[in-house]
Amino acid sequence: MSVAAMQALHRLRECRLLCDAIVRADDGAAFPVHRAILSACSPYFLALFTTTLHSREQSDVLISGVRSEILLLLIEYAYLRRIEVTDTNVHELLMTADYLAFLGVLQLCSDHLKAALNPKNCLGIMMFARRVFCYKLEADSRRYLLRYFVTVATQSDEFLHLPIDELNSIILEDELNVKSEEVVWEAVLRWVNYDPDVRWHHTVKLMGSIRLGLLDTQFFLENVKDHPYVTGNEGSRPIIIETLKFLYDLEMIAQRDGEVATPEIARPRVPHEVLFAIGGWSGGSPTAFIETYDTRADRWIKVEEVDPAGPRAYHGTAVLGYCIYVIGGFDGMDYFNSCRCFDAVAKVWREVAPMNARRCYVSVAVLGETIYAMGGYDGHHRQNTAERFNHRTNQWSLVAPMNAQRSDASAAALDNKIYITGGFNGQECMNSVEVYDPDTNQWTNLAPMRSRRSGVSCIAYHNKIYVIGGFNGISRMCSGEVFDPNTNTWSPVPDMYNPRSNFAIEVIDDMIFAIGGFNGVTTIYHVECYDERTNEWYEATDMNIYRSALSACVIMGLPNVYDYIHKHRERLMEEKRQKILLSETARHGQHRTALPDVHLMEDNDDMLEQLGVMDNDVPVPPPPPPPPQPMEQDRN
Repeated sequence: MSVAAMQALHRLRECRLLCDAIVRADDGAAFPVHRAILSACSPYFLALFTTTLHSREQSDVLISGVRSEILLLLIEYAYLRRIEVTDTNVHELLMTADYLAFLGVLQLCSDHLKAALNPKNCLGIMMFARRVFCYKLEADSRRYLLRYFVTVATQSDEFLHLPIDELNSIILEDELNVKSEEVVWEAVLRWVNYDPDVRWHHTVKLMGSIRLGLLDTQFFLENVKDHPYVTGNEGSRPIIIETLKFLYDLEMIAQRDGEVATPEIARPRVPHEVLFAIGGWSGGSPTAFIETYDTRADRWIKVEEVDPAGPRAYHGTAVLGYCIYVIGGFDGMDYFNSCRCFDAVAKVWREVAPMNARRCYVSVAVLGETIYAMGGYDGHHRQNTAERFNHRTNQWSLVAPMNAQRSDASAAALDNKIYITGGFNGQECMNSVEVYDPDTNQWTNLAPMRSRRSGVSCIAYHNKIYVIGGFNGISRMCSGEVFDPNTNTWSPVPDMYNPRSNFAIEVIDDMIFAIGGFNGVTTIYHVECYDERTNEWYEATDMNIYRSALSACVIMGLPNVYDYIHKHRERLMEEKRQKILLSETARHGQHRTALPDVHLMEDNDDMLEQLGVMDNDVPVPPPPPPPPQPMEQDRN
């Protein structure tokens, strides 16, 4: 029905014209209504007004247990299909809408509560939804709780009032989002300490739901094993013995004979974020290979659904929702303006609108729901142009050009602005930096970096821009620096273990991950991560294949996350044992494995030079077999 018609009917009700029933509240308020209108909106009123159980039609009805203010809101909704849901009325409105079967209002109230979820109220909303049988809202609230458990456990007062069985079911969940089980132990202690005389004996039950085998050995010995709640409880002995035995087996795993199973106390939980590493250059040619990183299991998993359109390298990736957009790049022959989209839930690829320019070595960033592509190389010229993609209209449109031509740069979004760093302009590696403001459609030069960097990677992290690695015109770099937008200054960060350029970078688990790349001699598959809190780099598990010129992105909250994580978590210990045995065998020289992708080239900034693309970027026939001559200058 049109809005005008609904408004006309509402005016008739207000003027008490053509009304054929009265609806009363407990407090005596009476509202004239049109039975057909209420019946069309509510199955409750439809049944009430059409039942044959009464000898005559119902035209004057009392709605017990409902305040007149709430009843009037629902009646007006029936006429106008709009209602003001507020934090003050949402609970009463939801229960009344459920009682009177106003399904539209019920959905609006659920949506309001879902949007209002925060670490301090999510437990209360979950319990409320359970009481009123709003199963979807309960599930949404529980997902939020599991995702932000660390904050909930440390800040929420509702957490302190959880029943023991509810708390136990939460910390037992595989989907509990914790980097370390230390957080779970501390959460349990906070809950117990709220009422220690009553709750301390629940410690044993809760310990059984913590993955104690994933704790640092020293932490377990000093903070768990000898805690008063544990030593004073005889029931904790079997759990302590099982954990100590596992930690000993872990230290001696290389000496174990036969397959080693991973017990429940050591099986990692399920990550809430999945990192995708897509495409790149491997073995002298582009690859379409995709793998995901399971941060909890510290494993890379091959994804079978590669792009049927073929491989690409030196591209960019961006995530909107559950879709990964692969932008621009190069396949060894063509420089792409094409863009592909992978739906990680449906697992299907599709073509989206092409960019206005061909862009290899493109820089990509996302602001809100808009993808930006900047700079790059089209096979003839370095670009200073930039464009943005509207996924709703499937259209690219040009924005203001950058102040400098740059390819092989890197971009990141922070505080509704896009920062682009470094790159190559055709003559030299660059240290210049620009920022784009979409509100003014303008680029502004910022303080230059401390080092020239092409093939660089940058990322927004803890409200700053981190720039890592790259090529300075002489060698690949392991150094990094961080930009503070508030002071317009650069500061050094610790060096990576591996020098690298043309690598992927992402933030996951609140750490910066540097993935693959080219170290000046060979394409590498090494992965390392940086934690600002400790100001240190840590080694992570290597990728499955050596590759550079890849791109990485992170998807959060995938409904089918189990499709992209390590599936045999019960075999993680055995996999570790096999890896140690192989490592020891190789170290003793009994088994030598050749690197699958080694490139012995002098000052080669990217794999295009394998194809004979020289300083002027014009393809020429590949060089003959004799050793390569030094390049006139290193280029991207």
